[in-house]
Amino acid sequence: MKIRPLHDRILVERVEEKETVRGGLIIPDTAKEKPQEGKVIAVGTGKVTDDGKRLGLDVKVGDKILFGKYSGSEVKVDDKDYLIMREDDILAILG
Repeated sequence: MKIRPLHDRILVERVEEKETVRGGLIIPDTAKEKPQEGKVIAVGTGKVTDDGKRLGLDVKVGDKILFGKYSGSEVKVDDKDYLIMREDDILAILG
């Protein structure tokens, strides 16, 4: 299934953080926080202003981004978990 976000929304795949264990403690998956980094999979066409002009997005497909902890809505496409969020929810583009 193909999915294309509308307007200023983007489709993001979370990037799992590398697990580091200190002192031999193993943290179960249920206790771990969800990562706040992701990779942009698809972008919308841009935000439409009140006067009808379309503003392009600053992010593009393939960018690694940093977003807020509770940003976006979780969706499942072809048995993979993604987030759909507005561009405003992005905190930074990682270089």
